[in-house]
Amino acid sequence: MKRLRYAMVGGSKGSFIGPVHRMAIRMDNLADLVAGAFSRDPKKNAETAGELGLSAEHVHPDWASLLAAEKDNIDFLAVCTPNDSHYEIAKAALEAGLDVMCEKPLSMTVAEAEELGRLARRKRRILGIPFSYSGMPMVKFARELVAQGEIGKVCKIVLEYNQGSFRKIDLTKPLDVRNAWKMDPRRSGPSCAVADIGVHAFHMLEYVTGLEVKEVLADLSSFAPGNRLEDDASILLRFKGGAKALLNVSKVATGEENGLRLRVYGEKASLHWNQEENDYLVLKSPFEPHRTYSRKAPYMKTASASFARTSRIPAGHHEGFMEAFANIYDEFCAAVQTRTPRDFPGAHEGVRTMRFVEAVLTSHTAGGVWTKI
Repeated sequence: MKRLRYAMVGGSKGSFIGPVHRMAIRMDNLADLVAGAFSRDPKKNAETAGELGLSAEHVHPDWASLLAAEKDNIDFLAVCTPNDSHYEIAKAALEAGLDVMCEKPLSMTVAEAEELGRLARRKRRILGIPFSYSGMPMVKFARELVAQGEIGKVCKIVLEYNQGSFRKIDLTKPLDVRNAWKMDPRRSGPSCAVADIGVHAFHMLEYVTGLEVKEVLADLSSFAPGNRLEDDASILLRFKGGAKALLNVSKVATGEENGLRLRVYGEKASLHWNQEENDYLVLKSPFEPHRTYSRKAPYMKTASASFARTSRIPAGHHEGFMEAFANIYDEFCAAVQTRTPRDFPGAHEGVRTMRFVEAVLTSHTAGGVWTKI
């Protein structure tokens, strides 16, 4: 197979997610970064390109000039900009015949997300969304156990995604620069906490259980002074088939770091997973001793179909966020190469998560009523 080439929009020096994309791609030597438009600031754009070893002719002042000059030179585009530009950049790249990996959320509205999904299908292009936690080996194993009927029919799911990133020692000061744009509706859209981390949680609910949420009831709050969008959400969910879920999402959970915790309760047993201890998955049954599955234990080779292609690091060496992100890119790049379906979040998941965000906002605005997705 040919060597893949890609370009990146956003992700300049000092940003968080752009370097994560680049490191994930490099982890398995999947593709070469050959062009970029990393920042609107010419100095920062040039400095980033210099650090990445790109020649000046392949560094562009904006995404439009990048696509015009590089569309025949690259296989896919990585979009690592704030929310307000995801739609227009992804749309232009798909129309130019490129595959796209676009940061979440896919767009600012459901209509935009649906348009991107239709465009990707019409152009026969691949559109990926890096919901990275679904790239973790034990999350994939949890999905397999549910599908195999190990816990019986799923009845209830409890998922928490709690961060304390919006809590500062001095609450009178604004958020730091990296977080400030997330509270600006012009750049973030109509939602902050739900669109930023709630979409990860929603995707995990549907990914692990294999079920589809049909309606939500939401209560949103803004606890930190000066926040213009919600920084906390309490959400009830009903699934097709009768299962129910409780989802708690917060960016003001004081003292929390990245507290993503999942519990799936079935008729026979339950599954328990904690992102901050992500090498372990616990199965609890009332009829036999609890089982704790360890990611690198020898039995995992036969217990999990996804183990061989997703677990990288020896036992006792914690595997986490970067490796999961790389797993998403492994599957995406394989799809780009082979044009066959692979296990990564795509246009369908991008649209589903935007429908979730819209339903949550509608439910809350209406005073907390059940709202269909």
